[in-house]
Amino acid sequence: MAQQCSRFTNNSGFTLVELMIVVAIVGIISVIAYPSYQGFIKGSNRSAAQADLMSFAAAMERHKAASFTYKAAAESSADTGSPAIYHKHSPSAEPYTNRKYDLTIKQAAGSNYVLEAKPTSSSMQNGDGSLFFYSDGRRAWDKDNNGSVGSTEYCWRC
Repeated sequence: MAQQCSRFTNNSGFTLVELMIVVAIVGIISVIAYPSYQGFIKGSNRSAAQADLMSFAAAMERHKAASFTYKAAAESSADTGSPAIYHKHSPSAEPYTNRKYDLTIKQAAGSNYVLEAKPTSSSMQNGDGSLFFYSDGRRAWDKDNNGSVGSTEYCWRC
């Protein structure tokens, strides 16, 4: 007896409905996961800037130990601006072109200073608010990015 060959026997593979369900599930997961991932990356970049600000503060202390003042720590022996005693960007371990923050000396007097890590406009940190470190140990994050530090923003993890 001859075997009958049917084109519907021994099927393998996926149906179109099954593929559509998988694509929908992947889409839902990516819509939920991507913003969380972006928030995680922003937070890790902010943590790197905080670490760089602490290293920058140590460089300011070394400068004061050598010259007995915080003045003239910026480029061209200026009191404010881009630092001459430390990297000008954060993360300092990466090339300047990959920077997320620009580091500056906002104020330098004989006995105190203010350091700032300002997000660059070309990075994903843009709009995240500047980080500040004060010579008396205070830390601030302009979380609402309004250009000034409010009384509730004197912390880095607010």
